[in-house]
Amino acid sequence: MSTIEGRHARHRLDEAIASPVRLSLVAALAQVDEAEFAHVRDSIEVSDSTLSRHAAQLEDVGYAKIRKGYVGKRPRTWLSLTSTGRAAFTQHLAALRAIADGL
Repeated sequence: MSTIEGRHARHRLDEAIASPVRLSLVAALAQVDEAEFAHVRDSIEVSDSTLSRHAAQLEDVGYAKIRKGYVGKRPRTWLSLTSTGRAAFTQHLAALRAIADGL
C-alpha cells in the first residue's frame, strides 16, 4: 500500500470537494479561467439554488471566486477557481487515483 506517513489515500481526500456536486463544479471550473453561472448550472445539471449553495461553500474555503456584474442591463454571475482551489482539486484527484489503483 502506497501511503503518506502510513495513511491510506482516502485521508488525502478534500472534504470540501468530496460532495458529488462540488466535485462536478470544481471539475467544470478547472477546465476554464471563468464560467458564467448558467453555463455551469446546465453543464453539471443542478438547480440555481443548488449551484449557488455549493459555489458559496467553495468560496468560503477559498477554492472559488464568485464575481457579479452586468451584461447590458442583465445581472450575471461568473464562477472561477482560485489557485488554492486548483491545487486542492489536483491533490483530491491524485488521492482518488491512488484509491482506484488500490494504493
